[in-house]
Amino acid sequence: PLFDTRGQLHLLHTMALAMRTAAPTVAGRAASRRSAVVVRATKYDEELVQTAHKVASKGRGILAMDESNATCGKRLESIGLENTEDNRRAYRELLVTTPGLGQYISGAILFEETLFQSTSTGKKMVDCLTEQSIVPGIKVDKGLVPLSNSNGESWCMGLDGLDKRCAEYYKAGARFAKWRSVVSIPAGPSIIALRDCAYGLARYAAIAQNAGLVPIVEPEVLLDGDQDIDRCLEVQEAIWAETFKYMADNKVMLEGILLKPAMVTPGADSKAKVPPETVAAYTLKMLRRRVPPAVPGIMFLSGGQSELEATLNLNAMNQSPNPWHVSFSYARALQNSVLKTWQGKPENMKAGQDALLKRAKANSDAQLGQYDPSNESADASQRTYEKVRG
Repeated sequence: PLFDTRGQLHLLHTMALAMRTAAPTVAGRAASRRSAVVVRATKYDEELVQTAHKVASKGRGILAMDESNATCGKRLESIGLENTEDNRRAYRELLVTTPGLGQYISGAILFEETLFQSTSTGKKMVDCLTEQSIVPGIKVDKGLVPLSNSNGESWCMGLDGLDKRCAEYYKAGARFAKWRSVVSIPAGPSIIALRDCAYGLARYAAIAQNAGLVPIVEPEVLLDGDQDIDRCLEVQEAIWAETFKYMADNKVMLEGILLKPAMVTPGADSKAKVPPETVAAYTLKMLRRRVPPAVPGIMFLSGGQSELEATLNLNAMNQSPNPWHVSFSYARALQNSVLKTWQGKPENMKAGQDALLKRAKANSDAQLGQYDPSNESADASQRTYEKVRG
């Protein structure tokens, strides 16, 4: 006969038994594969996402006022003031008590002294911020030091004890953190410097998230040097590739972070001058190649650009929709004219606050792609670039 019925039945029975026996093994392998893809979860995950989106909110950006006491002292000395705690408090009080600031500013990065500081009336500075729906943030790194066996490059200290510090900062009212490491194009950058920068940022980000703080990830490609814009693009792509690789290794939740990149521009000593449209095109090209859309916000640093340059470049990047909130986290590009207006005189406090509001509104407009530079003063064109920054 063409078909052996008994043989077929025996074969089918044998196959059924084999499949039944193999089923747990297949299921076990599937379960094993699922367990290999670890989905991190902490008690802060939902809060981290909410905080990140609050900071990355439409028409608003970050006021970076986290200068160390030494750096803040340099700013004060530029207007003839001594670097004392009272003078630092007076200046920071001017910033955090500016009426209406929350319309344009969603977050403020503070130095540790400021986080625990009170105004002259006894009110906590963090309370002044939260009353205007401004999220308090905190600088958590311990600064840059020379990287051994490198070409004059730096690495960032601060991982030791970071978990305990972050827990204290959370109790004090901070809800996001910032860690700044740097990459120097004239010095290389070397592979070891890139990897140290990226790994340190990833470890910090993981630690901050586990303490309830949204980490701002900032591998700043310094403006130093005479490199052209293409070389800057190459280095930016390299450091962000390393950074996202190590963040993945450390299971950092991308929905609960913010980025603080430098814009892709020629070096400060380059003779090439490029328009905002070119800066925007190169910068957005870099971001699209490296940054997943899961990241809520890109909060650019000004990096020594003039107030006007920083705002024009941001405006150019918001002329069409982006996968992320594209905004600002400026220090000198928001504060330069404030200091010059205030001059450390109590009678100039309102004028200084008005100057801050003007710059904040200009950058808010730029975040919306609606900035009009026609009302800018000549002072806004002055570069704030400093070759050595800590």
